[in-house]
Amino acid sequence: MVVERQQNTIARPAKVSGFGYWSGLDVSVEFRPAPAGHGIVFVRRDLPGMPTIPAKIEYRVDGPRRTTLTCRSASVEMVEHLLAALAGMQIDNCQVWVDRAEMPGFDGSARPFVDALNTAGVQTLPARRQSLVVSGTVKVGDENSWISISPTTRGKCEIHYELDYPNDPAIGHQTHSTVLGEHDFANGVAPARTFITQQEAEALRQQGLGRRVSYSDLLVFDQQGAIQNKLHFENECARHKLLDVIGDVSLVGCDLVGRIEAYRSGHRLNAELVRQLLNLYPQSVRTSKAA
Repeated sequence: MVVERQQNTIARPAKVSGFGYWSGLDVSVEFRPAPAGHGIVFVRRDLPGMPTIPAKIEYRVDGPRRTTLTCRSASVEMVEHLLAALAGMQIDNCQVWVDRAEMPGFDGSARPFVDALNTAGVQTLPARRQSLVVSGTVKVGDENSWISISPTTRGKCEIHYELDYPNDPAIGHQTHSTVLGEHDFANGVAPARTFITQQEAEALRQQGLGRRVSYSDLLVFDQQGAIQNKLHFENECARHKLLDVIGDVSLVGCDLVGRIEAYRSGHRLNAELVRQLLNLYPQSVRTSKAA
């Protein structure tokens, strides 16, 4: 049975500021309320005409290690943690005004976005949230990394992530599961931080990337563990990859009712699953009712 709910927005504006991991540039983000049916839309207030970029899969473009959206000549990138915060808190309609392309990285988690949204408060809107109910299994990837979604009887979106770093024992094998709208997203998933190996970090620095980022801004692992940092959770890396899944699959533009299982998947595969779903389930088969 599908658990139907009302659409939500935020009750008042909220702001956060930081700097982008990749660019090192300062950036401000303002969340603003939006009406029912509006969806999540980015507004590049720093560009002429303040172009908008809807948070939908058709605007996603491939890029390394992050999720990027492009509409005409305007882009926003590193949006997965921000989108996960909105999706995890079931905020369906919001304008996200930004003054740079790259979103702030903070500590590599979604918690600063969640804190700002909690300050803004949630406002229920007079319309039902649309759902896509999965009736068969859809899977993308190969034996090395994959993500799938299959039917569930819980009426919500279940997510299970399995992470495996056999050559990096400090990370190793980890799993985590959650149910959107049921488990504690704000405390159990949102605080999980971005992670990277020391070798990967050094390679990025040699490319001139991430020069403003320190060990306190994300988890950097050597063979012994996190460098100059302490884990929030024993399985924090798996929780963060699950957080990425939440942000990436939110580009479907409605609630998903199904069980997502992922094995070592990343942004590209997460997005491919969404594309496959929308091809199989056109708008006409999704549920949406007036309040």
